[in-house]
Amino acid sequence: MNADKALQKLIRGNRRYIEGTADGAELTISTRRQGIDDGQNPFAVILGCSDSRVPAELVFNRGLGDLFVIRVAGNIVAPSQIGSVEFACQHFGTQLVVVLGHSHCGAINATVDSLMGDPDQLSPNVASIVDRVTPAVHPIVKRNQFKDREDLIHQAMRANVEQSVNGLQMRSRILRGLVDSGRIKIVGAEYSIETGVVDFYLD
Repeated sequence: MNADKALQKLIRGNRRYIEGTADGAELTISTRRQGIDDGQNPFAVILGCSDSRVPAELVFNRGLGDLFVIRVAGNIVAPSQIGSVEFACQHFGTQLVVVLGHSHCGAINATVDSLMGDPDQLSPNVASIVDRVTPAVHPIVKRNQFKDREDLIHQAMRANVEQSVNGLQMRSRILRGLVDSGRIKIVGAEYSIETGVVDFYLD
């Protein structure tokens, strides 16, 4: 499935998710196991956050075998995440990669707090995540062009998604080559915990 068709499939799935959960309704997704034991053929790769409120399969109303999901706090790009994306694109021929950020992200909040407060309060392991988010967030804090903390957090989340989109290409010759040849697309998106809507960053 090409990237444009895969993107439309995600958009339709998110619409079903929103409609299916309206007014407290229960969402039904496919949990079929038939036909998946011979291998997988995911139509999209999702690099998302570990936040328990943002499970990609539910957000996009997809079932088993549909999505290749990589979850890490702050949807950061590190070697293991890059390798996972490379694996999916090379071995399964998946043509769409989505970096999915979200509102109320703990990693973004921790980064902002670190830049505006005391970074020594973080454990070394959490600091390793914050260190990867900081290059995206620091310019926003320094410019001081935000209305309030909520606006700052939203700008920071978006900048971090865009940094991860760029990082996947800049730090992987494999992914860069696939993008340059038009064989894959890497796009950013943000999920609103408040509304359930996924907004894709499309030019």
